[in-house]
Amino acid sequence: TSKLAELGITYVIVGSFASSFYGQARITHDADLVVSLRQDQMARFVEAFEGEFYLDRGMIENALRDKTSFNIIHMESSFKIEFFPLQQGDFHQESFSRRRPERIDAASDVTEYIQSAEDTVIHKLDWYRWYRQGGKISENQWRDIIGILRTRAPVLDMNYLDRWSGELGLLDLLEMAKKEAGVS
Repeated sequence: TSKLAELGITYVIVGSFASSFYGQARITHDADLVVSLRQDQMARFVEAFEGEFYLDRGMIENALRDKTSFNIIHMESSFKIEFFPLQQGDFHQESFSRRRPERIDAASDVTEYIQSAEDTVIHKLDWYRWYRQGGKISENQWRDIIGILRTRAPVLDMNYLDRWSGELGLLDLLEMAKKEAGVS
């Protein structure tokens, strides 16, 4: 992420890294980031990461054009970083603006931008719904949601959670998760 900062590319850490930070830790072999990466920044982005990471310039160009994800893989460790271009829409824009600077690693003084706990819950609910609609169940997504609700309930902005869950058609899942987590 320090390379992103050097390039002036705004980012936020999302996914299991965010849910592990706020709730129940779990092992993951990749990191997910939402980035505000413009087409005119792409060449510098590629230059900054190539050599140390495997990347496909054409895939990145297509992903930026089509607003889909792309990944790079650290050659030495095989650690994958998946980048999701910032989407348009009120929720995505507000969620991105609510990112928080946090020290993710207690042994380091480095501050990273991480998605808020509330936005992590909402995004996880959306992923859970997506899996469920496809006839699958994502126990990891559900466990992440419950972990955040149980751990952070006293400090969560429940009005924000209710508002966006309602607008995104996720309120039934949020209520089910709150009940399982013992949160009123």
